[in-house]
Amino acid sequence: MTLADSGPILAAIDVGSNSIHMVVVRVLTAGPGFRVLAQEKEAVRLADRDKLTGDLTPQAMQRSLEVLGRFQILAQSLQAQTIIAVATSAVREAANGREFLAWVYAELGLNVDLISGPEEARRIYLGVLSGMDLHNQPHIVIDIGGGSTELILGDGHEPQCLSSTKVGAVRLTAGWITTDPPSPSEFQTLQAYVRGMLERPVEEIQSHIDPHNPPALIGTAGTIEALAILHAREKLGTVPDPLHGYTISLTDLRDLLQRLRRLNNAERLALPGMNERRADIIIAGALVLYEAMVLLNADRVTVCERALREGIIVDWMLTHGYIEPRLRYQSSVRQTSVLHTAQKYQVNLEHSRQVADLALSLFDQAQGPLHTWGEEERQLFWAAAMLHNCGHHVSHSSHHKHSYYLIRHSELLGYTETELETIANLARYHRKSPPRKKHENYRNLTSKTHRRVVDQLSALLRLAVALDRRQIGAVAQVRLEFQDPGVLLHLHPADPGDDCALELWSLNLKREAFETEFGRPLQVVLECPLPALATG
Repeated sequence: MTLADSGPILAAIDVGSNSIHMVVVRVLTAGPGFRVLAQEKEAVRLADRDKLTGDLTPQAMQRSLEVLGRFQILAQSLQAQTIIAVATSAVREAANGREFLAWVYAELGLNVDLISGPEEARRIYLGVLSGMDLHNQPHIVIDIGGGSTELILGDGHEPQCLSSTKVGAVRLTAGWITTDPPSPSEFQTLQAYVRGMLERPVEEIQSHIDPHNPPALIGTAGTIEALAILHAREKLGTVPDPLHGYTISLTDLRDLLQRLRRLNNAERLALPGMNERRADIIIAGALVLYEAMVLLNADRVTVCERALREGIIVDWMLTHGYIEPRLRYQSSVRQTSVLHTAQKYQVNLEHSRQVADLALSLFDQAQGPLHTWGEEERQLFWAAAMLHNCGHHVSHSSHHKHSYYLIRHSELLGYTETELETIANLARYHRKSPPRKKHENYRNLTSKTHRRVVDQLSALLRLAVALDRRQIGAVAQVRLEFQDPGVLLHLHPADPGDDCALELWSLNLKREAFETEFGRPLQVVLECPLPALATG
């Protein structure tokens, strides 16, 4: 094994609405990339939900559990040190989606994170960029999954648009197609629905496009690869290996779609290269691609074989410092997203930054003596400190509860659903009652680890908020001194003449949560700087 191959081995699993995908890679430490060791894919049809309840069906969950178990064994046999698994549309929308993930964890010990639609789109973009050089030119990426379709506008730097729309091949087939082949009226109704659903995200993309420099269209995921295989067999008599870079014109796609819609499932399945788990949903998937191309004025689509699972790998590599961010937005995506959300809800940024600085100072000084959390938790703590007051956008009364709701539903980029839940809970408990099991929002934290994060760090956040009670930056610096059994909190005022009376009063109210959580009495000391010595 060469030095370039000496990096860690990772497995990324995408629990999609139609299929579960896995890629196992070795990170290349001598260059910004990775080498694929294995790829697996198996259809599980999680999007075939119960038509009455919308729940994931027991059969689909059992199929998924079995596939995940096999993939986990394969990843371990390849000596993967880390398995990163995410779930998307089908699990995200099902009422029993979290129960399914808890069951997977209980059975396999495998943690599967839910990610939002925009976060899914962001990681798809990373996956595409890991396999294609966009030459700093605008490109639109379309990823047609089983439950949703992602549209992304970018140029290899910062994505201008990230959208996720609930039009997926499995969802549309289950909800709209009842005849085989679909009747003309059924097909036309579905076509009108797809067009209507795509109009808004397409309009958003078009508002960012320079008409003098139109973007090319890149297509990823199973539907587009299946269409490329059918097209290549017909046009070339063979399928290129790899499919990466293969193009389909809008005219050819229209002709192919018209032929597919007239065939029944058995006839579609008989087509050379058609997968048996794709034949029944290919019409709906092809229709989504066709309507998107028409609305986007795209005359062709180019296939990219990298998508979400590779994006998961790239995101991990960026987070852990294995890639120098070629994309400007990658290194600061969380920070940018938090600041954008703060501005959206008209947060006082000067106050939020002061609270965040004080909170991180307390976090860093308390690390070891009071807690053992690391960089990941520190980032969640910073986000909560920045957004703790966003609930004022709704109402001053009970604004901490409004902050929870706004953060939880803001779809911050760069975070999983569990991380969003943690941030929202931290903000929720910056005032009033401490975390309690009877609170629904606290119960939403299914991980005991993340509950512990909220228990401990919310107590520190309360102190940080109290330290800027007047929102004027009265406290310039804090220092923790650990004694036995207590803790001294030394305050250094920005103005030597300021007695910080309101901050001291607020700290007195907020210290109870700290003392209860850490089991140590807290004493606050206001440091008065000595006057400067005369010189002469």
